[in-house]
Amino acid sequence: MSKTVHIESPAQFNSLLSSSRVVVVDFYADWCGPCKAIAPVYEQLSAQLSRPNIVTFTKVNTDTQTQIAQSYGITAMPTFMIFKNGREVQKIRGARAKELSTAVQMLANEADSDGNSGGFGEASSSTSGTWRGADLPRGYHDVSDQVDTRGLDLLNSDSELGGVRALFDASIPSSIGSGKGKGKASGAETKSDWVESDVDEQLMLYIPFQSMLKVHTIHLTSLPPKSEDEDEDDEVPMRPKTIHIYSNRAHNLGFEEAEDIPSTQSITLKPSDWDEKTGTAKVELRFVKFQNVTSLVIFVVDGDGEGEKVRLDRVRIIGESGEKRDMGKLEIIGDDA
Repeated sequence: MSKTVHIESPAQFNSLLSSSRVVVVDFYADWCGPCKAIAPVYEQLSAQLSRPNIVTFTKVNTDTQTQIAQSYGITAMPTFMIFKNGREVQKIRGARAKELSTAVQMLANEADSDGNSGGFGEASSSTSGTWRGADLPRGYHDVSDQVDTRGLDLLNSDSELGGVRALFDASIPSSIGSGKGKGKASGAETKSDWVESDVDEQLMLYIPFQSMLKVHTIHLTSLPPKSEDEDEDDEVPMRPKTIHIYSNRAHNLGFEEAEDIPSTQSITLKPSDWDEKTGTAKVELRFVKFQNVTSLVIFVVDGDGEGEKVRLDRVRIIGESGEKRDMGKLEIIGDDA
C-alpha cells in the first residue's frame, strides 16, 4: 500500500509541514508525460523512506490544488520541493530521478540524525540553514522566505552595525554562539548581524512581501548583552516593549506620520514574553486583521528599560503564503539531466 499522501486542501498541506520534520512534494498533472514517467521512482522512494512525523511524501495535483501551486510559484511540471522544519530547502524542476533520489536520501538521513535532540536554536541550525527562536503555531509555517529583501527599509538604525537584511538572516544569531550578546564585531569588513536604533529608542521597519500572506505571528529576537559584559562607556541596548504594526502600506512610514495613523494592532511586550534561551518573543496577531497582507510596518515605539537604544537580532514571519504576484505559464519539463 502506498505511503504517499495525496493533498486535498491547503489546510492539510500546512498541517503536514508543521507536523513532519521533512516533507517531500511532487507537483504534477495527469496530462504531464514526464510526471507519469518519474512516478514509479517517486513511489519507490516513498515506500523506502517514509517515516511517521519524520519523512512524509506527498503529491499535489496542480489542476485541482491551484492555490497551493500558486503559493509556491509552480510554473513547470513535474516540480519537486523538499521542506525541512516547515521551510523550503530544495526545489527540483523536471523529471530528474537521480538528483531527486540523492536529495531526498540526504534529507531523510539528516532527519533521522536530528532525532528529538533539537531545541529551537539547535534543531534549526542544521544543514537546512534555517533558525527560529520559537515554535510554530499548529497549522502555520515560516513564510519569511516571501520577504522581498530588495524593498526592505529601516529608519533610525545605527549605520555602524548590521543592515536591515541581517534581520532576515536564516542562520543562528551570532550572539547566541558567543554567549554574551555581542557576537560578530563591527568593522570595515565584518558588520554585526543585528541592528540597533541610533538617536533614540525608536525603529521603523518596512517589510514588503513577494506574495499575498496571511500573517499569524511575528517572532522578534533581541539579544542585548548583560550589563556586566559591556564596557563602562557602552550603553546596553533594550529589548522592544511597545510595538505598533501597520499592514498593506505602500512604503515605510515617517515617525510623525505613524503617530497620526491608527495601527492595525498595538502590542506591549513584557519581560516574561522573551524566551530566556533564544531571546525571542512571539507576537501573536489578531489573525482576522492580517489576511491578504502585501506588506507590514513594524514600529518599535520604545524599549523595556531606561536606555536610549533598542536592539533587534532577527524577525521571522509566521503564517500562510498565498498567490504570487508574477505567475508565468505552466510548462512541462522532461528529464534533461
